[in-house]
Amino acid sequence: MLRILLPLALLIPAAAQAETIYVSNEKGNSITVIDGATLAVTATWPVGRRARGIQISNDGKFLYLCASDDNAVQVIDTATGKVVADLPSGEDPEQIGLSPDGKTLFATNERDNILTAIDIATRAVLFQVPVGEEPEGVAVSPDGKTAVSTSETDSAIDWVDIASKKVIAETPVGDRPRHVEFTRDGRFLWASSEIGGNVAIIDTATHKIVKTIEFKIDNVFQDKVLPVGIRFTPDQKLAVVALGRADHIAIVDVASAKVLSYVPVGRRVWHVGIGTGGSGEGTRVFTANGLSDNVSVVDIASPKVVATIPAGRAPWGVAIRP
Repeated sequence: MLRILLPLALLIPAAAQAETIYVSNEKGNSITVIDGATLAVTATWPVGRRARGIQISNDGKFLYLCASDDNAVQVIDTATGKVVADLPSGEDPEQIGLSPDGKTLFATNERDNILTAIDIATRAVLFQVPVGEEPEGVAVSPDGKTAVSTSETDSAIDWVDIASKKVIAETPVGDRPRHVEFTRDGRFLWASSEIGGNVAIIDTATHKIVKTIEFKIDNVFQDKVLPVGIRFTPDQKLAVVALGRADHIAIVDVASAKVLSYVPVGRRVWHVGIGTGGSGEGTRVFTANGLSDNVSVVDIASPKVVATIPAGRAPWGVAIRP
């Protein structure tokens, strides 16, 4: 391990020292904190039960974490690692989306079948919107006007107009949609379908699918290819898709929607984060490997795994503070 980590630490610019990676551990009820320069674990923070969706505040001072079995979104001080508040999220919060101004948090509630909007400053529920059954993924459009959630049971995306607090459209997608990401310009939404085995690219103006990305990995059974987390590089040229029990990530060219490469990582990769390595550009992928209890670090240029970092039990989500 040292033969891998030490050269990396020497090559990464000093600015990378500010980059910190936070990994939620679903069965460990904890967050693993990783230093981006040394790739060493610097802390393990105890949190609520069944730690899943994780998001960092716009100013980097707080983490928002879905403690699903505690029916709360926890607010964690990144300076101390202490839980400073429990936000009233509804039952079984799964994932988190933030408004562009960072003032409003949206959480999907799997048992309630609702999307909850929470005012972060007052820690009060602003409104709740009934959505499809078993909502999990959530994202807010770059203009702050629309929130979307994925309905696993209905195999659909619900589009919520934030001003009117109503579902205004529904887009059928593949079986068991898990995660959604808007492109930075807001023109498209990428939605992964775990059982469907694909990612749909949806035109946000029409709510229609314009492209579908399929995945096929040599020597991997197709029923193991289960797309979940999606993240774009800062320049929006590449997308990284976690492929679940296929134990791979896919690196996708955004313009063409073509898979450029598959990279083997740890077991049951659930979600990913994109690190810059101090360059300001997406250079590294950090994968939450739920069945191998570790994090793979993938150099995007190679592309290959350059380090493996131990985490807590059942890593689930990744958030990165630049």
